[in-house]
Amino acid sequence: MQKSTGSLRLCELAEQYDLRFEGDGDTLIEGIGTLSEATGSQLSFLANPGYREQLKSTQAAAVILAEKDVKDCPVNALIAEDPYVAYAKIAQRFDPRKAAPPGLHASACIDPAAQIGRDVHVGANAVIGPGCVIADGCSIGPGCVLLADCHLGDSTRLVANVTLCEGVRIGRRTIIHPGAVIGSDGFGLAFDKDHWVKIPQLGTVRIGDDCEIGANTCIDRGAIGDTIIEDDVRLDNQIQIGHNVYVGAHTAMAGMVGISGSTRIGQYCMFGGSSGTVGHIQIADRTTVQGLSMITKSIKEPGTIYSSGMPAQPLRDWNRSIAHLRRLEKLAQRVLNLEKQIGKET
Repeated sequence: MQKSTGSLRLCELAEQYDLRFEGDGDTLIEGIGTLSEATGSQLSFLANPGYREQLKSTQAAAVILAEKDVKDCPVNALIAEDPYVAYAKIAQRFDPRKAAPPGLHASACIDPAAQIGRDVHVGANAVIGPGCVIADGCSIGPGCVLLADCHLGDSTRLVANVTLCEGVRIGRRTIIHPGAVIGSDGFGLAFDKDHWVKIPQLGTVRIGDDCEIGANTCIDRGAIGDTIIEDDVRLDNQIQIGHNVYVGAHTAMAGMVGISGSTRIGQYCMFGGSSGTVGHIQIADRTTVQGLSMITKSIKEPGTIYSSGMPAQPLRDWNRSIAHLRRLEKLAQRVLNLEKQIGKET
């Protein structure tokens, strides 16, 4: 449950976010809570029908919900066409975390050849290398390392312990979470008879505006040319993006996704957790790849959904399925033999 430093009346929230309300418009809203835990001063929401039962007993001050659910709401309501989107916007108003104040910490190491804009925050033990350009309003948290010639656009935030290798370019208002590494060498090797030869990674990484890169995610620099992440791409924690990958705008990936080198992903795609691709393929716009799926060929038709992960099942059922799978080749041969026999008889 989140609390705000201030409060708003329900009618004020409705007006600010262009929503309709039912109930007491003077009800004070001081924070956000779940349907089951919200108090009489907190706002909740109903977006997933699986939580509809909790609506009946909620103690929230008000609930954001769709028109069809108003009749079942025992408290004040904020009515939205898309309750989840409305919740996402309103919740930002009640985020208690404060932006870091402008200033350069005494322990930060900033090269004289770096350019630092106005109202920039640089935290303890951060390192900013030569040729770096930090635009106005950026926040570089404690322990971040920016090697030579990195550029950050206006109001971009590196939370803590983020590493940007040489020449990385990041747009405006992008957030990069702790432990992320942007621009490390891609996995480029050539095998020479009995040993590996490292291939220099000569490109860099370019990330657009309004992106979010999760904790411990790694985006490799290009081998020849750059790895590119377009505007409004959202990457969860512990994702691996290989060298020379191109990720189209508004694409989202859940944790543990792996994208192999030189894959080109279209706009508005979604990848479920632990899914991945082989390298050197293309994924059409608005493709959805469900969790644990592996894409091995290019997807050319936009808007398709792909799935290959096997859902969990009780061990006894799993063992039975595996036993059937092991007999599949023999069964296929029996069917083939029967078809041949029927063909001779006819």
